[in-house]
Amino acid sequence: MTDTLLNHRTEGPASAPPLLLGPSLGASYALWDEVAPELSAAHRVVRWDLPGHGGSAAGLIGAGATVGDLAALVLALADALGIERFAYAGVSLGGAVGLQLAVHHPDRLSSLAVICSSAHFDGAKPWEERAALVRREGLAGLAEGADARWFTSGFTVPGLVRDHREADPEAYAACCDALAAFDLRDRLAEVSVPTLLVAGREDPATPPGHLREIADAVPDAALVEIPGASHLAPAQRPEAVLTALRTHFDGAARRGMAVRREVLGDAHVDRAQARQTPFTARFQDFISRYAWGEVWTDPTLTRRERSMITLTALVAHGHYDELAMHVRAARRGGLTPEEIGAVLLQTAVYCGVPAANSAFATAQRVLAEEE
Repeated sequence: MTDTLLNHRTEGPASAPPLLLGPSLGASYALWDEVAPELSAAHRVVRWDLPGHGGSAAGLIGAGATVGDLAALVLALADALGIERFAYAGVSLGGAVGLQLAVHHPDRLSSLAVICSSAHFDGAKPWEERAALVRREGLAGLAEGADARWFTSGFTVPGLVRDHREADPEAYAACCDALAAFDLRDRLAEVSVPTLLVAGREDPATPPGHLREIADAVPDAALVEIPGASHLAPAQRPEAVLTALRTHFDGAARRGMAVRREVLGDAHVDRAQARQTPFTARFQDFISRYAWGEVWTDPTLTRRERSMITLTALVAHGHYDELAMHVRAARRGGLTPEEIGAVLLQTAVYCGVPAANSAFATAQRVLAEEE
């Protein structure tokens, strides 16, 4: 913990696209425990704690704080981590921070998901009263009712309730001040980043109507309602939230299809698509989503390097039909015949001369097609 930076946890490859996750009032970044590890397979995930929550210093905000102040802390965190532009998802107050960023700092966001949140929180009075109560009596009593506010009947996450009870009362009250003053309804049409709204169908704090209001105002926004979820949907229905976020942030199948066409060429992909049947559709989606949408888009290696690795792997396993396809792909990606020959010569040493002999024959036939 530092006095100047939000406490945070980073997961996933440093080279992956960054994704920041914001918490709800009263909860720590443990709210994302069931979702963040899965998202980190394709993202550099950074989840953060509100001031006075989890490991963040209480003094990062004070009485009269605004959601703009919290957004500034998030940007300071991103700057400290060397992150210029990022995707963002937030729950409740964390979602309000995301809307604030989208309206006032659109150059910093690549996409946005607002979960169980709102563009306003039913006026200032309830939050002013809650802030006064917490400043007067602390958080123990309020934490006793956390399950009813956060989850459907019979469900709880004891660790999150404990985090609520142990939050700093003054920082919590300052967050209430921020919610009291927040209202972006007249600015929603300005949101220009791809936006997903996720509502918990059983959420009493920010009912689905609040999310529909945002979806109706934000251009091209999408809305997902999750049955059986209350206010802290990532904790109660993590699989459903994960599916929605993956679809929104990754667009992996769509992005993968674009990369697949760039590498293999439209003609090859069109033929593969024409042969697709209901029996093979999920496999084709798997290839587009993971092989092309995640592995081939990882910037750690260049496409030239990936082509060389792929050629070697195909020779090693004797997949000569696919080798022919990837020789063509390598040429599309800029490898010269001499470089392809050098790769295949290397395979003679490590994969065996018979394998390399077949590989050279396949490559020679493909390269002759260019003449």
